[in-house]
Amino acid sequence: MTTSLAKDSTVQGEAAALQQPTGKGFRVWFRKHLAWILIGALLAGLVTYLVVSSVSGAKDPRPLSSRNPAPDGAMALAEILGRHGVAVTATDTLAETMDALADRDDATVLLYDPRGFLDRTQLEGITDAADHVVLVNPRLRTLNSLEQDFRPGGVVPEATKGLEPRCDQDDAAAAGMVSAQGFIYSGPVVCYPVAGKASGLYAASGDGRVVVLGSTDLVDNQHLASEGNAALALRTLGKDQNLVWYLPGVGDLATTDSTPTLNELAPRWLAFVGPWLGIVALLAIAWRGRRLGPLVFEPLPVVVKAAETAEGRARLYQDSRAVGRAAENLRAGTLARLARHFNLGVDATPEAIVDASARRVERPASEVRSVLLDVRPDNEGQLVQWAQQIERIEQEATAR
Repeated sequence: MTTSLAKDSTVQGEAAALQQPTGKGFRVWFRKHLAWILIGALLAGLVTYLVVSSVSGAKDPRPLSSRNPAPDGAMALAEILGRHGVAVTATDTLAETMDALADRDDATVLLYDPRGFLDRTQLEGITDAADHVVLVNPRLRTLNSLEQDFRPGGVVPEATKGLEPRCDQDDAAAAGMVSAQGFIYSGPVVCYPVAGKASGLYAASGDGRVVVLGSTDLVDNQHLASEGNAALALRTLGKDQNLVWYLPGVGDLATTDSTPTLNELAPRWLAFVGPWLGIVALLAIAWRGRRLGPLVFEPLPVVVKAAETAEGRARLYQDSRAVGRAAENLRAGTLARLARHFNLGVDATPEAIVDASARRVERPASEVRSVLLDVRPDNEGQLVQWAQQIERIEQEATAR
């Protein structure tokens, strides 16, 4: 029995001894290969990031993009149009847009150009090639490039909850009320007008080929479900079987081989205003030059009397209305002369000068201090009265 217990204890001791080195061995191995473990973790994270990026690479972060699922994107509208049989083609350049229009007979172009990259020639090419063109929040440059008579009319007031169609246009009448904030435009056909104005959130040409939407809220994901926004957007963009979703970029800027001259860069009205401004400038120079008088030649060095410099400085203070500056100069001059009269030295404090002056004129020190140190004139009338008071105190103090 004793032998059996001894054997069991021996076996347990050997097992414990085997287990203990195993834990230490793992820690030693982990410390030894820590650098490789960290490198492997970094590589795994990099691979995970690349996989996630490749999966989400098809998304477009630009506002109102048909591939952007964010609130400011328009992926929801593009998906709904696709389910209703409309072939949506997203383009980023003018060349891609024109190629897409050339391959399709009936196509609508949605154009969102908030920075005004396209010029008149490019816009004319798009409107000629497409059956319908829908512009969202166009700039003034874009409106001026269109043949139709579209003009900006202001903004939708922030307190506006919804806008009624108030027009005979079929799409707007079917959509009903919409809820959006943005700009309003005038044109041949105007819908969703703001109270008291002839401009509206929806404007169209007489033939209906060109439509201007004044707000991205009618198209983006965040506001598409509000009121009749979705109905108006679907009916406006779904007229044809094909929809070219065009968001211009910097590459669409028109470039020329020649550098524009100063005359080309200058506005047209400058040709009429420029000569007139030149004449006005010459008259102003002549007027101001005559006020200074003729030039006087004097041999150098020029000696100027102290009274003349003091008078000239006083006139400068008067012209600039520098009442405070003039008062400080008068105060400093009076204190300096009183200190010199009482032999107080250049380091004398204003309080010492006030005490000496009060004893000489036999007045309370508080009264003399209020005049010499505490008064701060606000206008020229107060400055003259105060100057007379300090001059009177100085005369009384130096006369005795």
